[in-house]
Amino acid sequence: MNTRRALLDALEEDPVSGPALADRLGVSRAAVWKQVEALREAGFAVESGEEGYEVRGVPDYGGDAIAFGLEAPYEVEFHETLGSTNDRARELAEESAGEGAGGVAVVAAEQTGSRGRLDREWVSPPGSVSLSVLVRPDLPPAHAPVITLAAAVATAEAAREAGVEAAIKWPNDVLVPDPEGGEAGDRGGAKLAGILTEMEGEADRVNWLVVGVGVNANVHPEALPADATSLRAEAGADVDRRAFVQRLLERFHELTADPDAVLPAWREHAATLGRRVRVETPGGVVEGEAVDVEFPGALVVETDGGRERVLAGDCEHLRRAE
Repeated sequence: MNTRRALLDALEEDPVSGPALADRLGVSRAAVWKQVEALREAGFAVESGEEGYEVRGVPDYGGDAIAFGLEAPYEVEFHETLGSTNDRARELAEESAGEGAGGVAVVAAEQTGSRGRLDREWVSPPGSVSLSVLVRPDLPPAHAPVITLAAAVATAEAAREAGVEAAIKWPNDVLVPDPEGGEAGDRGGAKLAGILTEMEGEADRVNWLVVGVGVNANVHPEALPADATSLRAEAGADVDRRAFVQRLLERFHELTADPDAVLPAWREHAATLGRRVRVETPGGVVEGEAVDVEFPGALVVETDGGRERVLAGDCEHLRRAE
C-alpha cells in the first residue's frame, strides 16, 4: 500500500498526531506534513489541533476522495481526462507482469476513447462514472465470466443504493426496466451502465483481468442516446459519485472473494430471467424463455427443442414469457 493510501486510512481514525502517523507510516514527520499539505491542496479540509490531524471535509470526487473510507483493498489511480480506463489498466497489468500486482482501480472524470462489448461505441459524457478494476483472480480462464457477473451485480446494487431500481440484462448490461415490460424487440428497459472485461491468461490460470464499468451517472438525458438513461434522470437529482464508486468497488471485492455468492446475487437482480429472449451466438440464434443462469455465467434458455446453455452471445429481450 502506498504512503498516501496508508495516510488516508489512518486519518479515518482521527484525530491522530503527527508522531503517531510518522510511526505508523514509517516516514518522517516532515513527510507526513508534506502529504497532509498535498491532501489540503486536493480539496480535503484537514485541521490540526492539540490531539492531532482531523479530516473535516472531503472533496466531491477524485482519487483521494474515493480512497478515503474505501473498504476494499484497491489502489485508486485517478485521471481528469483519459482515453480509456481499460487501456490504462491493461498497461498497468503489463508493466507489473510476473510481479503478482493487482487490485488497482483506474477512474477517469472524463473518458474520450471508450468502447463497449463487441467494439461498440460507448459514450461517456461529463458526469459519467468511468472506471476499470485490475485484478488477478485465482481462477482458470474458463471461470472468468463470473467476475464480469460480479461487476454487474455490484453496479446494479450501487445504483439501487443511490435510489435507482436497476436490473441486469444478461450477461452484464445494467438497465432501468420498463415498468410495462417492453414490447417485442425492446431491450427491456433503458441502459444505465455497460461492462467490458478483458483478460490475459494461460491454459490453467488467469494472469490478469480488467473489468471496465461505464455508468451514466450525473448525465443530462439530452446527452444520452435515445435508449439510455442516467442515475440523475431516474433519481431526479445528481447522485454522490464518490459514494457510488466506493460502494461498487466494495461490493465487487466482496463478490470476487466469494465466487459462489455471485450467481444467487445475479439472479436476484436479473431482468432477463422469465423473459423470452433471442441470443445471437457464434453457433447461431437461440430463442426461447430464459430460465436460469449457471456457473460461470451461462444463460439457460428453454427452446422448442429443449434447454440450451448459452455461454456467450448478444441477448435481446423479446416479450415477457407467459
